[in-house]
Amino acid sequence: MGFLNLILITAKYTVLLLVPYILVLGSYRVLLHPLRSYPGPPLARLSNAYGGFYAWNRCLYLKTWRDHLKYGPVIRQGPDKLVFNSLTAVHDIYLNENVSKSTCYQAGNVNPKTTNVLTTIDKKVHRIKRKLVGTVVSERSMKTFEPTMLEQISIFIKQLLLLSRENSPINMSDRCKYLGLDIAGYLGFGYSLNLQTDEENRFLFPLMKFGSWRLNLYMQFPAIRKFRYDLYLYIRVLIRGKGYLNTLTKMIKARLSQDPHAHHDLYSVMMDSLNSDDPEKVALNEIWTEAISFMPAAGDTTSTTLSSLFFYLAQNPDCKRKLVEEIQSTFTSGEDIRAGAKLSGCIYLRACIDEALRMSPPVAGTLWREQLPQDGDTPWIVDGHVIPRGTQVGVNIYSLHHNEEYFPDPFTYKPERWLGDQGKSANRAAFMPFSTGARGCAGKAMAYQETSLVMTKTLWYFDFEPASHNGNGCAEVNENGEFLLYEILTSYHDGPYLMFKTRGDLWKEIDQ
Repeated sequence: MGFLNLILITAKYTVLLLVPYILVLGSYRVLLHPLRSYPGPPLARLSNAYGGFYAWNRCLYLKTWRDHLKYGPVIRQGPDKLVFNSLTAVHDIYLNENVSKSTCYQAGNVNPKTTNVLTTIDKKVHRIKRKLVGTVVSERSMKTFEPTMLEQISIFIKQLLLLSRENSPINMSDRCKYLGLDIAGYLGFGYSLNLQTDEENRFLFPLMKFGSWRLNLYMQFPAIRKFRYDLYLYIRVLIRGKGYLNTLTKMIKARLSQDPHAHHDLYSVMMDSLNSDDPEKVALNEIWTEAISFMPAAGDTTSTTLSSLFFYLAQNPDCKRKLVEEIQSTFTSGEDIRAGAKLSGCIYLRACIDEALRMSPPVAGTLWREQLPQDGDTPWIVDGHVIPRGTQVGVNIYSLHHNEEYFPDPFTYKPERWLGDQGKSANRAAFMPFSTGARGCAGKAMAYQETSLVMTKTLWYFDFEPASHNGNGCAEVNENGEFLLYEILTSYHDGPYLMFKTRGDLWKEIDQ
């Protein structure tokens, strides 16, 4: 009885202390805070739980877009957060040498002492890491890696042929995810995951999805990290022995047993740096930290781009017809389709890809930045607004890509907006599916090459159209009629579900 009384008394005084604290803190954030004059949802003024709630439900990017419509081009999305929706803000935030990645990215560090190219805040450290990762995903590197990429794309095409003979809908999200991570496995560590043809390693996808969702949630609502509700999953994974880190360990150990230059991959580039005389060279343990983010980053971006491109072409048969005409007038056979001048000359193909990236960017959310103490005493001005120290600031990519000032009729798929005179209706400076500035995605060249090759080869051999049903009842479109993305820092998606049929006898080339 005495123990119960002790608990009740402790609870009573805890409440008595917490209530005044919450009232004082809430009053300050609403009435006295430096950001008090900025419009935004009332709950967002009080707590980061606002962003956390929508991050939990994987729809923060859509909520941010709706909030911009309601409150204007600058909104307060948290006690210390401002989101802008202007081209001027893009320049002032992402092309500013006195600005760094927000400290919220540190929520992704497994070990506080180690960071990777995604989570590092220090600009000097980032430059070193970016140089390494950028080397392996550069345009020059892609030329060396192309035979491996083409081999995996060939498997993709053969799988489409086999599945099309079953005369049932094909989930292109699955096919594109398998392809993307298979290519990432080879590019990272010369390792064959065989996801396109074997189910053994497909357990990686829900784990990677959970990891990205968890990171995004922690970034939007840092306080929730203290509860460590994800420990249950880690314990379960450890018991089963099927974890993301377990697989990475297997991949790295397999690569360590080979000659450093047995493959053209991230490992060989990092080992070259490790053995150099450069004082800024990497340490051996950084191979692990980079691998954690490299695999999902290299696989997710292209799989989302491809899935959305399949969706929009299936929904817009006139655009698909024009693209097929361009492909058939450019190439003479399936084997003729490879990276080079011919592929680069397919300007309508590039326009179709860019329009898919505009409407459904793989990273649709807000990329947070802040002015850190070491970044000088110069006032930070964003689109005419003086930003107080300690404020996280960003531009929401989805909202910017759907700003009618830069992209008229933003919810209509119009590849022509990127071409000729009509191209004037698309503002290139407001197009940032891979971010921009020093922190922009290093894998841009890889994403364009992989997407171009896959779609060109697919349309050479097949025609496709939307399936009448997808078999699982899941929606494929968002409230604006676009391909539905679920925001988990990057994106995950389901579909589109398509029906494929071969073009004449060209399928015989695939069998050969």
